[in-house]
Amino acid sequence: MLEKINRPEDVKSLNTEEKKQLAEEMRKYILEIVSENGGHLASNLGVVELTIALHSVFDVPKDKIVWDVGHQTYVHKIITGRREQLKTLRKRNGIAGFPKSKESEADCFNTGHSSTSISAALGMARARDLKGEDNSVLAVIGDGALTGGMALEALNDAGWSQTKMTVILNDNEMSISKNIGGISMLLSKLRTKRSYSKSSDAVKKVILKMPAVGKPIVKIVRRIKRSIKQLIIPKMFFEDIGFRYLGPVDGHDIEELERMLKISKQLEGPVLIHVLTKKGKGYEMAEKNPDKFHATGPFTIETGESKKQKKKDYSKVFGEKLVELAKKNHKIVAITASMKDGTGLTQFAKEFPERFFDIGIAEQHAIGVAAGMAKEGAIPIVPIYASFYQRAYDQVIHDVAMQNLPVVMCVDRAGVVGADGETHQGTLDMAFFRLIPNLTIMAPKNFKELEEMLEFAVHLNKPVVIRYPRGGEDEYKIEKQERLEKGKAEIIKEGKDVTIIAIGKTVARAMKIAEEMEKEQDIAIEVINSRFLKPIDEETIKQSIQKTKNVITIEDGTIINGLATAVQEIIIGENLQEIKLKSYAYPDQYIEHGEVGELEKIYKVDVEIIKKDLGMSLKV
Repeated sequence: MLEKINRPEDVKSLNTEEKKQLAEEMRKYILEIVSENGGHLASNLGVVELTIALHSVFDVPKDKIVWDVGHQTYVHKIITGRREQLKTLRKRNGIAGFPKSKESEADCFNTGHSSTSISAALGMARARDLKGEDNSVLAVIGDGALTGGMALEALNDAGWSQTKMTVILNDNEMSISKNIGGISMLLSKLRTKRSYSKSSDAVKKVILKMPAVGKPIVKIVRRIKRSIKQLIIPKMFFEDIGFRYLGPVDGHDIEELERMLKISKQLEGPVLIHVLTKKGKGYEMAEKNPDKFHATGPFTIETGESKKQKKKDYSKVFGEKLVELAKKNHKIVAITASMKDGTGLTQFAKEFPERFFDIGIAEQHAIGVAAGMAKEGAIPIVPIYASFYQRAYDQVIHDVAMQNLPVVMCVDRAGVVGADGETHQGTLDMAFFRLIPNLTIMAPKNFKELEEMLEFAVHLNKPVVIRYPRGGEDEYKIEKQERLEKGKAEIIKEGKDVTIIAIGKTVARAMKIAEEMEKEQDIAIEVINSRFLKPIDEETIKQSIQKTKNVITIEDGTIINGLATAVQEIIIGENLQEIKLKSYAYPDQYIEHGEVGELEKIYKVDVEIIKKDLGMSLKV
């Protein structure tokens, strides 16, 4: 059946049994590909029937479907003509793991971060109305994403505006970790409506068959039903803010899904369809461990075990050190935006449940809460992925830095992360944090330095940013480890010909270049581990630059306003003469998906390219 699907019209031509068969084949196909390429598995297995139903009822690309986060669009991509391309999932020049309008007109809006779909869909619906068109606009959003403030702001606006659009609430009781909070409690109450509605329909059918008295009894029952409804469901939140609420509906029943979707097309104003799905549906290991199979590397289907050996990584080192520090300092608290496992806080949550706070997918709120706790004497540690810290930028400025509060902001997945692509590459954080007064910004060269920086930050009593990459240390081991002092760089290797200034994971790269160039071309290179981006060690850097007159900077971030800019400012500010400067960083653009090593070569920041450039410049 799968081989017959080359466009959405092919799905429309199938009967219900054929669609059920297609759903099973879809699951098998996705499982095979993700087990080889890695990717988001559990979320995609959970929306197979929902996606088939959507394409059966609506006409893409005329009708617009905005997928929140977008990591659950593999079935959508297959149906919209990308079945064979899916084999290249997350590979360089292959298909992306998220919606990309440049890939297909069926992807009407690019997504990758949470809670944005309702806003975008509402904007599209309003634009449609202004143009006098009549196409449908839908947002597909998970219950986890609904905890994000932007989603609630959009619901508020859409309900009040009475713009015709449909929100599909894909409720699987999970985001990456188990959902928490008031919205989760609300949805738990709404789920009770499913059994209530089924029993109500069954009773009504029986009563209507009774001669003469059937219809009057039904009217009485309806009046009683309204009262009972208020007891079972205390507050119909979505209806109260202006939505027509349909559901809950079984998200794996294609017929029932299609019926609800057809009803939504006929209704005026905003409609919300509450769909209940099972994350990881059809693959037992993903059903039992949806968090483990939310995003995964290549794995063996039969066992669920990763094909790559799990190594110690920066997130784990961070988590272990934080537990150690928290045992000694009872002021330390940890806050996560629904990313406990991904950011290394699992053990902290077990050992200090009263000091651990999962506030849902709400990065702005996370920093606001941290600021409030810091104001009252706590020491909040807030690990968030680099590309998600963008969402809390105003709170970092207004709530934390402006008041100079001791919040430790740990920037996980900093730098290029690879296969998740442009929405997840963490290349902008050094640039946007560097603009903010009162911040101390650090990046460790290895695990040991991360531990020291975390301990240093806890005792500094000021706002601190610590950025560290995804994965483990570089294979090149740096033994030298000077004591950490605020704003003090570390000279790892002395030399007279060239100065290489690096920060974070690129320090190991600098040392490789220095040692290999010394062996191959007898060039004496001085290597400086900047450690601090802010305050930067101007004196140490100035002395080295004056000595060698030949400077290279290497960083795992954008070329704008990071280490390269900071060193240029020193050269200009100190009026240093006849200095040759070459900077290696990512360009002022969004970085697409691909393997990290592959991207480093493409953007000319890897060891061999820097060595070649350096050799040529010295010859000149």
